[in-house]
Amino acid sequence: MASRLRLGVLVSGRGSNLEAILGAIAAGRLAAEARVVVSDRADAPAVALARAAQVPVVILDAGPKPARLDLAAERELLEALRAHQVELVVLAGFMRILSTAVLEAIAGSIINIHPSLLPAFPGLDAPRQALDYGVQVSGCTVHFVDPGAVDGGAIIAQRAVPVHAGDSRDQLAERILAEEHRLLVEVLGWFSAKQVERRGRRVWINDRSREGGTGSGMQAAGTAAGE
Repeated sequence: MASRLRLGVLVSGRGSNLEAILGAIAAGRLAAEARVVVSDRADAPAVALARAAQVPVVILDAGPKPARLDLAAERELLEALRAHQVELVVLAGFMRILSTAVLEAIAGSIINIHPSLLPAFPGLDAPRQALDYGVQVSGCTVHFVDPGAVDGGAIIAQRAVPVHAGDSRDQLAERILAEEHRLLVEVLGWFSAKQVERRGRRVWINDRSREGGTGSGMQAAGTAAGE
């Protein structure tokens, strides 16, 4: 039996993307296992979801800075990921910016889901930003997390979501979130199947079902996600 992708999921809020991951695993649609869920908030609904699914939980004492972890919390985070032998870290609504030291320690093994078509509308409340700008199409992006600009890592896959006339911020956010759930599970499936190859800022998916004698199964990830 093939090994299952060992995930560490970082959360701060209600945990709907975590729920989508756990549901896909339970249904046999994703060959992965959630080894640990890490949160900076003990009262986050995502923590209750993890415990109900019998996934180990680590609660970080994040420190006094509202947007970052202090040094002790970062050490605890890395120790938890190592102790649970995590292969891929998923930021699923984690509301802290990780330091360069942490990102370098897990380079190439950490991804994020963001509610916009990056590089448009990085940072907080992307649905509100999209509405304020007046775009007709928004969406979501799964990307690698790299040191540097927030939400600036190499894009793995994107999905478009139309903006309807009269949309409220919450209406648009909920439609984007539904697409996030589908896209994140699909991307994790690519990682589980070891199909993801990064070349600088470009990410390619080795679709073995399309491979022929010339190795024609490599696709740009964004193209594959849009099909």
